[in-house]
Amino acid sequence: MSPAADHIRDQQRTVWDQFSAGWKKWDAEVLGWHAPFGDALITEARLRPDSSVLDVAAGTGEPGLTAAGLVPEGSVTLTDISEGMLRVAGEKAAARGLRNVHTTVSDAAALPFGDGTFDAVLCRFGFMYFPDMSAALAEMVRTARPGARISAAVWSRAAENPWASLVLGTIARHTELPLPAQGAPGLFRCAALGFMSRVFQNAGLLDVTERKVSTELVRNSPESYWEFMTEIAATVTAGLAQADTAARELIRSDVFQLLDRYEHDGAIRLRSTATIVAGTRAAGAPSRFDV
Repeated sequence: MSPAADHIRDQQRTVWDQFSAGWKKWDAEVLGWHAPFGDALITEARLRPDSSVLDVAAGTGEPGLTAAGLVPEGSVTLTDISEGMLRVAGEKAAARGLRNVHTTVSDAAALPFGDGTFDAVLCRFGFMYFPDMSAALAEMVRTARPGARISAAVWSRAAENPWASLVLGTIARHTELPLPAQGAPGLFRCAALGFMSRVFQNAGLLDVTERKVSTELVRNSPESYWEFMTEIAATVTAGLAQADTAARELIRSDVFQLLDRYEHDGAIRLRSTATIVAGTRAAGAPSRFDV
């Protein structure tokens, strides 16, 4: 990995370790919100009771922990660069009595597993942030058995995700954030139509499919939305850090006003849309490719 990619990875590890407490606090809310995306990945994985499953960039454990309940004769390995996030995942596995779950702190671009180890590989909301997507997917392909399914979820376009674009757009209007370099890690980096399909096809994966899944982030008040986003969304916190006290108050006020248009039946409902891509590991698939 290049020195620049190493630097990005180290920064990400620090950030996710810092945010692990927030993710633990809001675990039930995130679990319900993200469930449709994880369920879609599991459906694409075509698991058997004895499947060996790898969940890359697993964070606090999903969808790997859900998959573990579906493979009672198999196993699930959760990997992430953040030890803090995986600690939360381990606590959740123990609380659920899941004895077939293992955690391993690992960079997605250097997985510490042998070739052809897993029957299925899952990655929910990891690809957008990988410093080197080609290296990460190459590792997923390498560690998957021939015939294994690899499935991933990435956020779709900003317009399809007001849960994030509402607050991020407001921050951008009140601060002078530098424009990210083209292809740099970010929330909507993989959102272009067909982008992830091309990535998977370039990796030599077969039977590649791409579809969208939508749900809603539901909060009971603007205050609840603000607290939630500032405690789990590193991008939001980083943007607010660029604003002085007066600007932060103005951002908060503007966000609260914008949320009015999303109030329905006594709750704030914000559309959340992900692209689900999946493919099958072929025999003799390449170990390195370009995206």
